[in-house]
Amino acid sequence: MNTLAPTYQKLRGGYYTPAGIAEFLAQWAIRSSENKVLEPSCGDGSFVEQTIKRLATIGASAEAIPNLVKGIELDPYEAEKVIEKSNSLKIKLGAESIITGDFFGYALDHLFNNQTFDVVLGNPPFIKYQNFVEEYRTIAFDLMKRIGLSPNRMTNIWVPFLVISSMLLDEKGRLGMVIPAELFQVDYAAETRVFLSRYFNKLTIITFKELVFDDAQQEVVLILGERNAENNHGIRTVEIENVEALKNLDLSAIDSIPPKPLDHTSEKWTKYFLETEEILFLRKLKEHTLLTMSSDVIDVDVGVVTGQNKYFVLSQEQINKTQIGTSTERIVGRSNHLQGTIFSENDWVSNTEKGYPSYLFYPDNVDIEYLPEEDKAYISLGESLKVNEGYKCSIRKRWYIVPSVRVPDAFMLRQVHEYPKIILNEAGATCTDTIHRVRFINGHDPRSVSAAFLNSLTFAFAEITGRSYGGGVLTFEPSETERLPLPLVGADNLDMGHIDQLLRNNDIEAVLDITDKVLLIDGLGLSVEEVIILRGIWNKMKNRRINRKKRKKKQEVNK
Repeated sequence: MNTLAPTYQKLRGGYYTPAGIAEFLAQWAIRSSENKVLEPSCGDGSFVEQTIKRLATIGASAEAIPNLVKGIELDPYEAEKVIEKSNSLKIKLGAESIITGDFFGYALDHLFNNQTFDVVLGNPPFIKYQNFVEEYRTIAFDLMKRIGLSPNRMTNIWVPFLVISSMLLDEKGRLGMVIPAELFQVDYAAETRVFLSRYFNKLTIITFKELVFDDAQQEVVLILGERNAENNHGIRTVEIENVEALKNLDLSAIDSIPPKPLDHTSEKWTKYFLETEEILFLRKLKEHTLLTMSSDVIDVDVGVVTGQNKYFVLSQEQINKTQIGTSTERIVGRSNHLQGTIFSENDWVSNTEKGYPSYLFYPDNVDIEYLPEEDKAYISLGESLKVNEGYKCSIRKRWYIVPSVRVPDAFMLRQVHEYPKIILNEAGATCTDTIHRVRFINGHDPRSVSAAFLNSLTFAFAEITGRSYGGGVLTFEPSETERLPLPLVGADNLDMGHIDQLLRNNDIEAVLDITDKVLLIDGLGLSVEEVIILRGIWNKMKNRRINRKKRKKKQEVNK
């Protein structure tokens, strides 16, 4: 018995495939009573159960089915469940059909020996890279490298499951898998997107408006891949309400859905939620000669990593109590502490009056004996609370000195509800790592850039450049904010003060009416109709992710 199996199983998260998904994928993928089917990560056997039912329905005999089904499961207890399910269907699956062991090890033994399958079905473990057992990671990455891919240590486990499973298909094989929606948007999956779009000439992606797993904020999609399909090549997306809606999804009608144009680049797949005309329009616009990439205008970095905000970031009341006010710097702790597009002196004072944590404990970078008594007392308090033992603090020369404290030119929200923005820093504050720090480069005027960032074109590209998980927010890494196109022609004609006030009044549409006219119509030469398309793209993508969060809340209320 593999002693790593219980740990591995625990890390899987326990989110087993709803029967409706397993049944749908089995019916779609298995077309012949002679199809050989692989399930690379059986779990409790949902896919194996539906595979047996499907094969029996289309004519496979009870004697033939064990030779057609191959399941791999690391956890022997879960493997027993699979065999029990098959027995309840009067199909005897033995050790040759349900293999207890690591999928990657099995693939290593069989992938290059020409053992292929007509169908691969599955729901691979959603284990993050931090918990990817090194023994299995080594084998998985070696296999990926053999086929020309370059995984890194940020790669989550579902990626090699998906790629290696695909490689086990025959020339006309079909793959049906439940995959995290991050396939569409994270940088570490970029190479996987390119691989899939080249390996399968026909891909159907089914998405859900509601979250599939009630107990997880993980959005998933169904990937239906066809190797060497004869027609309708490309990527098509089908969005349905929930798992129940799969019952009414006509399998034959999927082929009639117009495909989206395949793009063999690492470009994110979030764009495939759009219509073909919208996709092509954005690709065309991205090449507009008057657009400026944000990386030529701003340098974006993460905020201050304190190690424990609760200790290092204090309110005015805490400052008065501890008397450490002379050893502090101004700081913004949360994105909702930033209003409008200008963070002024009055805004910072207002935050302190509201009781927001607005001070960073930042004593002189000297040994503790040289610090004021008030600082010594506060540091001793931190040690009694074991703040110094936290990882981020423990690796510092002096645990109480927060590194990389600098005042940025502006702030940018790391997590966005409706729209991204650049907020000018006129209060001389820094920020925690819930907010990004912005520095303007190459001599560009900060007020013009901040105002110009608010337009329908940049917002539309932000929706397909950032990443959105089950919670409905749009998240940006610094590198992603630097990949946004900006229309700067005419930006010096925008009234920053007026725009700031409109945003404080929560009137983003009025802002866009102003900026789109100045930047997109007058500056880029776009037509009113084209601007309407861009505004529609932004609203469509924004509403899709926000409404998913609202549906989740509604489900919780109804429980």
